[in-house]
Amino acid sequence: MNLSDYVLNFLVKKRVKKVFLITGGAISFMVDAFSRNKKIKYISVGHEQGAAMMADAYSRIGPNFSCTMVTSGPGATNLLTGIGCSYFDSIPSLHICGQVNTYEQQSSNKSTFNVRQVGFQETDIVSISKPITKFSYKLKNENDIKYILEKCYYLATSGRPGPVLLDIPMDLQRKTINSNKLKSFTPPKKKIKLSNIELKPIINKMDRSKKPVIILGGGIKYAKAQNHLKQFLKKLKIPIVTTWSGVDLIDHSKKNYIGNIGVYGNRAANFTVQNSDFILSLGTRLDTRVTGGVPKNFARDAEKFVIDIDKNELNKKRGLHIHHKINSDVKYFLKQINKINFRISKNEWTKRCIIWKRNYPIILDSYHKIKNFVNPYVFIDYLSNILKTKDIIIADDGGHLTWTLQTFRVKYGQRLFSAFGNSPMGYSLPASIGASIANNNNRVICIDGDGSIQINLQELHTIYKLKLPIKIFILNNDGYGIIKQFQELYLEKRYEASGKGVSNPNFKKIANAFNINYTFIKNHADFKKIVKKLNSKLPEIIEIKLKKNQKIIPKLQFGNPLEDMSPLLPRKEFLKNMDVKLINRDKKIFEAN
Repeated sequence: MNLSDYVLNFLVKKRVKKVFLITGGAISFMVDAFSRNKKIKYISVGHEQGAAMMADAYSRIGPNFSCTMVTSGPGATNLLTGIGCSYFDSIPSLHICGQVNTYEQQSSNKSTFNVRQVGFQETDIVSISKPITKFSYKLKNENDIKYILEKCYYLATSGRPGPVLLDIPMDLQRKTINSNKLKSFTPPKKKIKLSNIELKPIINKMDRSKKPVIILGGGIKYAKAQNHLKQFLKKLKIPIVTTWSGVDLIDHSKKNYIGNIGVYGNRAANFTVQNSDFILSLGTRLDTRVTGGVPKNFARDAEKFVIDIDKNELNKKRGLHIHHKINSDVKYFLKQINKINFRISKNEWTKRCIIWKRNYPIILDSYHKIKNFVNPYVFIDYLSNILKTKDIIIADDGGHLTWTLQTFRVKYGQRLFSAFGNSPMGYSLPASIGASIANNNNRVICIDGDGSIQINLQELHTIYKLKLPIKIFILNNDGYGIIKQFQELYLEKRYEASGKGVSNPNFKKIANAFNINYTFIKNHADFKKIVKKLNSKLPEIIEIKLKKNQKIIPKLQFGNPLEDMSPLLPRKEFLKNMDVKLINRDKKIFEAN
C-alpha cells in the first residue's frame, strides 16, 4: 500500500469525514490519495490559518476528530495561530504537513547542519510547533507510520486533549509499505485514583457550608461530561456560575444560575464567588481572566476544591491557594460523585445571589433609548431571544466577544464559544465554516468585528462556494474598541493604531464581491430585518453600526479585586454587598484589554 493511502485509511477508521487543506508541492502526493478514497473528502480553503481554525471548531462541534493538510514552509507556519487556539482550549486535532524529501533536508548531511535551508521551503515546523502541540514529529521511516499515527491520535484525544502535528517528507509519502507488518502503538494504562471515600468529604463540606458555589468550566465539555453534569446539578439548589468557556453548559433561565465570572464577567456572579465560603471548581484552570490580576484575592474566604485533569494547572504557584487539589478527568469525577445519594439546598444564600442578579443587570434601560446607533448589549439581547435551541454561536475577540458573553442568555442545547485562550482576531469566520460542516451544513451565527473580520476575509469565498447558511454579524465601531478603552484608562486617550491609523473597507462592496447578501442595521428599529436574514438558506452579512466610543460595562481594572468592577459602585452600596474582609486595589497590576 502507498503510505499516503494508508494515512487516509487511518483517518477514515477514526471517523474523520472532512480534511481542511491547501495543496502545495510538498503535500501533493498525500492530497492525490483522495482521488483513490471515496470515504473521506477534503475542503479547499483560502488560507492555512483558516484551515486550522475550521478544524478547531469542527472538533468542538463534531463527534469525531479533525484534520488539516498543508505544504511545507509557509503552508505549515500559517497553521500556527489556529493550532494555538486548539492547544490553549484543549481541542484535539491532527495537522499533517508535507516536508521536503529527506535527502534534501538540512539534517541529511553533516556539512549542512548549520545551513539555514537546503530544500526549497524547508522549515523545521516540528521545533516551531512543539510549544503549542501535545506531540510534534517528523516521520523518518515509512514503516513507523502506523505507530506514529496511533500515538498522535491517542495523545490528541486522551488526558487533557490538544493538537498534534505530523511532518511527512515527500519521498516517504509515496513509499510502498506492507500494512500487515507495521508496528502498533500501545497506549499506557489509565490510573484511576478516585473513590467514594475521597468524594464523601466534598459532599459533607458542601453541605456544612453556608455559602457554597459551583464553578463550571469548559473542561466539562471537552471531557464530554455534559450528561453527568446535568445529573449532578439536579441534586443541588445552590448558586452556579460559569467561566466564559463553560457558559453554554447550563440553561441561563435556571434560577440558581447567577452568571459568568471574571474580569469581564457580571457583578452578581463576581459578588457570589467573592462572598462564598465553599467552591467546587469543575474543569477550569482558574486563570487570571477568571480570578483577576491578583489571584490570592479570588474567593479569599472560600475553601476551594478544584478538579482538573492537568496536574500542572493544580500546582502553579501564582498566589491562588487551592485547599484540595483533585487531579482527575472531570467526567470520571462526576460519574463517581453521582453514585452518592445526596441533596443540598441553600435557599437563603441562593436567594441573595438571585437578588444581586436582579439588582445588577447587564442591560440598562438607557441602552434602549439610543436612536442613531445600535447598542451592542441591546442587539445581543435581541439575538439571544430569537435564536433557536440548536443554534451554534461563535464570537471572535475583543469588544464584540465581550458584549456577547456578558449578554447572551443560553438556551440548553445551544453552543456558544470562541477561541478563549488564544483569542486571535479572525477566528470566528473560519470557525463558523468548520462548525457548520460538522453540523451537517446547518446555520451558524458568526459574531465578528470590523477589525477582526479582515484577518480571514478570504474565507467568505469558501462560505459562498460551499453555500453554507452562515449569518455573519459585523459589529462596526470603526476601530479597535476594546483597545481604545484600554488606552483611555492607561494611556491618556492616545488612540495610536486603534482609532488613529485604522480604517475599514466598504463591507457592502466586500459582500457584493463575494456574492453574499448584505444588510445594514443602523438603529434598533432596523432589528425587524434580522429575522428574515436568519431564516434565509443562504449566507448573509449583516453590518451593525455602533458608536465609535462604545464601552464594555462592567469590567475589572486597576488591580481591583474581582468584586469591585468599574464603573465603581457607590461605596455605601458596595459595602452592603460584601461579607468578607475588604482589600485595597493593587496599583502595580494592569488588567490586559
